[in-house]
Amino acid sequence: MSIARSLLTVSLATLCSSIALAQRSDVPFRGGIPVAPSGLADKPLADGPFDYATGEGQNIHVTVLTKALSFPFTLTFLPDGTLLIAQRDGKLRVMRGGKLDPNPVAGGPASFSTGTSGLPGAVHGYMDIALHPQFAQNQTLYLSYTKPLADNRTTFAVTRARWTGSALADAKDIFVAEPGDSGPTPIAFGRDGMLYIATSGGNAQDGNNLGGKVLRVRDDGSVPNDNPFAERGGVTAQIWSMGHRNPLGLAFDERGQLWNVEMGPRGGDELNRVVRGGNYGYPIVSNGDHYDGRTIPDHDTRPEFNAPAAWWNPVISPSSLQFYSGSEFPQWRGNAFIGGLSSQSLVRIEFSDSGAREAQRFDMNRGIRAVEQGPDGALWLLEDGRGGRLLKLTAPAG
Repeated sequence: MSIARSLLTVSLATLCSSIALAQRSDVPFRGGIPVAPSGLADKPLADGPFDYATGEGQNIHVTVLTKALSFPFTLTFLPDGTLLIAQRDGKLRVMRGGKLDPNPVAGGPASFSTGTSGLPGAVHGYMDIALHPQFAQNQTLYLSYTKPLADNRTTFAVTRARWTGSALADAKDIFVAEPGDSGPTPIAFGRDGMLYIATSGGNAQDGNNLGGKVLRVRDDGSVPNDNPFAERGGVTAQIWSMGHRNPLGLAFDERGQLWNVEMGPRGGDELNRVVRGGNYGYPIVSNGDHYDGRTIPDHDTRPEFNAPAAWWNPVISPSSLQFYSGSEFPQWRGNAFIGGLSSQSLVRIEFSDSGAREAQRFDMNRGIRAVEQGPDGALWLLEDGRGGRLLKLTAPAG
């Protein structure tokens, strides 16, 4: 990294700390075009329904559906419209007909939700939910979570369970990482029927370690023989791609292509097109630097590594990724949405033959932990933190 780039990064970081979060997009977005903020710049979101200006001649109608969730982390819809919400306190909540059941779902795995920093909820209890491709027939779902071990240690695991309509049954782990091998674990099923598991960790270039990888396994946790490193056996056989830092969103687009979003170090958040056997370079290359100030060479210095499709510096702290295919906002079909934590935003991404770019940023005045498309095409958001709310975004009537 050049001295000029270092000074620019420091200057922008200082500037960002002194202005309102709603104005963060006045700082240049690297890897794309500068994007003007949309929406309510300096006001907290109201508790009642309201319209939110998109800056495109059409408003978004926002409805607050629940309040005071305990560190909600992800949400997913079942085919009958039931909504499941996973929380960092190791509880799974259910909403039907717009009403949140006050009692958590029984039958899930025991989870550990206190982080290594000692802060309650600092590391995640329940993290992600994925439905089996044949869920309508087998009622099977998958839940990634923080698994407690002996001696106050933890690891990350994926459990498979059967949904009874009101509880989980027959929960069984199909994947358990070694302690220290993996961090927060988003999961997604591909069109090939395989389960993809994204992990974080400091050993992203070590093929004998599962940290910093995207893994690919069958629905029972076994390893398919067409994985790129299957012939090597052991944990390496599970690897689909490597060189990731901290993936927090994993999703397939309408063509079946896998993408992830991941937090960079100090700068360099990434949106990646994840390909078979790809190496995304961390910690050898990154468009950010280490927190202790040590320089990391940029991606363009090492073309043998897969470069991100889009990246951010200053960061947005991406939390989640959702491709949009609904009818509620037809102008956004084929776009993707990223929840932003430190940026307190919802970020819209456009794609073209030349790559991806941030097209719009909605200032939400609170970190957005998850974004999901509902069965009716509405966008559903979870705010981060204690007391996070569930928001539903629709086109205004009329």
